[in-house]
Amino acid sequence: MTAKRNNPVALIREAAPFAIRAERASDVVAREALLDACFGDNRHARTCQRLRDGRAPATGLSLSATHQDGRLVGTVRLWHVSAGGRSALMLGPLAVDDDCRGLGVGAALMQRALAVAKARGHGAVILLGDAPYYARFGFVAAKTGELSLPGAFERDRLLGLELIDGALDGAWGMITPTGAAVPESKATRTRSRTRKAPLAVPHAA
Repeated sequence: MTAKRNNPVALIREAAPFAIRAERASDVVAREALLDACFGDNRHARTCQRLRDGRAPATGLSLSATHQDGRLVGTVRLWHVSAGGRSALMLGPLAVDDDCRGLGVGAALMQRALAVAKARGHGAVILLGDAPYYARFGFVAAKTGELSLPGAFERDRLLGLELIDGALDGAWGMITPTGAAVPESKATRTRSRTRKAPLAVPHAA
């Protein structure tokens, strides 16, 4: 009788318990609840929201993170803007459910969004967020110093990333929305909250 061997088995890293995919119409209610939890009831009064109100996100750049149990646990969208005469995208809001902190959901959403933006030929991405967090993705304040937002903002939080070298060269002036307009009735419905919001982690406004 041959003795049973206790051969060591290499540990296989578990697959991420979430997936990144294009946003669906069925995500809207959960997305809005997540954003309410993350940014508060006054989020529609924030400076960056002025660049999104009444506008459609850039095509292909509304992404959702879903947990393996089916819950929506993260969201990010990007929007067409003119950055002082330079065509660019404004990233935000980016939010992650608090239950999924530490799983890399925010980083995965960022990486996918930037990859899609680059593949679609966009030249630059701008956001308002914490420099230490976004530096890992290449965002810096080097070429946003002459840009402004339509409202109060902290200068050191206005960051940019060039997907094409020189895309933000000479960018100066007010950042303004350029995305396609959406019907007011649809925009109003999107802002309505229909369920209690979960705790969440805010990233980009």
